[in-house]
Amino acid sequence: MVQTTQVLKEEQDMQFELTKEYAIKQDQLDPLASIRKQFYIPTQSNGEEHIYLCGNSLGLQPKTTRNYIDQELKDWEKYGVEGHFHAKRPWMPYHEFLTKSMAKIVGAKEEEVVVMNTLTVNLHLMMVSFYRPTKERYKILIESDAFPSDIYAVESQIKFHGFDVESGVIKAKPREGEVCLRTEDLLKIIEEQGDEIALIMLGGVNYYTGQYFNTKEITKAGHAKGCKVGFDMAHGAGNIKLQLHDDGPDFAVWCSYKYINSGPGSLAGCFVHERHKHNKSLPRFAGWWGHDKATRFNMRYDFSPIPGAEGWQLSNPPILSMAALKASLDIFDSVGMGALELKSRKLTAYMESLMEPLGEEVLSVITPKDNTQRGCQMSIQIKNANKEIYEKITKDGVIADWREPDVIRTAAVPLYNSFEDVYRFVDILKRHLN
Repeated sequence: MVQTTQVLKEEQDMQFELTKEYAIKQDQLDPLASIRKQFYIPTQSNGEEHIYLCGNSLGLQPKTTRNYIDQELKDWEKYGVEGHFHAKRPWMPYHEFLTKSMAKIVGAKEEEVVVMNTLTVNLHLMMVSFYRPTKERYKILIESDAFPSDIYAVESQIKFHGFDVESGVIKAKPREGEVCLRTEDLLKIIEEQGDEIALIMLGGVNYYTGQYFNTKEITKAGHAKGCKVGFDMAHGAGNIKLQLHDDGPDFAVWCSYKYINSGPGSLAGCFVHERHKHNKSLPRFAGWWGHDKATRFNMRYDFSPIPGAEGWQLSNPPILSMAALKASLDIFDSVGMGALELKSRKLTAYMESLMEPLGEEVLSVITPKDNTQRGCQMSIQIKNANKEIYEKITKDGVIADWREPDVIRTAAVPLYNSFEDVYRFVDILKRHLN
C-alpha cells in the first residue's frame, strides 16, 4: 500500500508540458504503446484515424477477434455437435476458459466469478437472491443519477415484492451545488436508515460523472447494519483495478463490451462472494447450466447448484460471443491491470492539465480530481453550451459521447489511446470553444 500511495502522489505532483511534441515524446516512452497496434482504430472518410475516446460506451475490436471467432466457426463446420467435446477449445467448458482472466480483472477468486447473460439480467438474478425484503426492511439505496437500467431494475424488484416504490427507493443525492456524491454522506444514510435498507445497490463507477465509489467502506458500513451490498461495475471492470473479494460486497455485475472490448451487446460478468459459495438455501432462479456438472446431463436430478458463482448460470453459453471476449481477455492477461491503471492515471491527468488553462468559466471537469476516485473517464461540462459543440468536434474526427444537458464524456483507454490522442482532442475542443 505504501508503494501505491507513493506512485499516486508522484502522479499528482507531475508537471506536464502542454505541447504536441511533449505528447509524442510520452508515447515514445510509453511501455504500452505497442498494444494500440493490436486494435482496429476507426478511420475517417479521408483515411485518417479518428480520435476514439468512447471506450466507456463500446471498446474497440482487437485484431485477433476475427481469428478467435473463425476458429469456432471452423470447429462447428468440422464437428457439428461434437464440437462441445472435440473443438480446439471445447464448447462444454468454454466459459471456464474465461474465468481466471476475468477474476484477475475484477480482483476476485475464480470461484467467485462467472461470465454469463447480459448485465441487467444478471442484476435481476442477483436481486432474486440478495434482495429479500420484509415489512421492516425493504428499502434499496441507489445513487439518484444511477444508470437508468439499474433504476428500472431496482424499482421493478420492489414492485414485484409488493412494496411501494416511492418509499422503497432511497436515492442518494449530491449536496447542493455539487455533482458527485460524498462517501461520508452515503455512510450517513446507511447509519441513519440502515435498519430499513435491505439492499445497497450502487453503480461502482457512476456512468455520468465517472466517480468511483469507495466500495470497501460502503460495504463495511452496509454489512454492519445488516444490509446486503451489490455494485454495478459496468464502468469499473477493465477500467479500474478492482478488488471485489477484499472489498467484500455480496455481489457485483458488469458488462464486457465497454472497457473489456468483447463486441456490441456481448456477454456480462457476475461476482458472488465466496461466503455464499455453499449456501444452497439462497433463493435463486435456476437453470440447468447452474446444476452440478457431474449430474447435469442425467436430466432427472433435483437442482443442485454448482458451488460459487457458476451456480447462478441458466443456459449453455453463446460460444461465438465468448470467443470474441477471450480475444480481448488474452490481451489483458499480457498487460495486467496494474500497468493499465498507471497509464490511465497519466492520460487522464494529462487531459486535465491541457484543459485547465481554459478556465472554469468555459468548462469544468465534473469527474473527481482525486485519481483514487476515478478511472479513465473524464466528464467535461461545457458552460452555456448545447449539443452543437459536440457535433463540431465530431465533425473534426473525435468520437466521444454527449450526455444532456451539457456534458461530453471521454475515456482515454490505456490499451489503445495515446498521449497524442489526448492532445489532439483538447486542441480541437479549444478551437471550437474560442
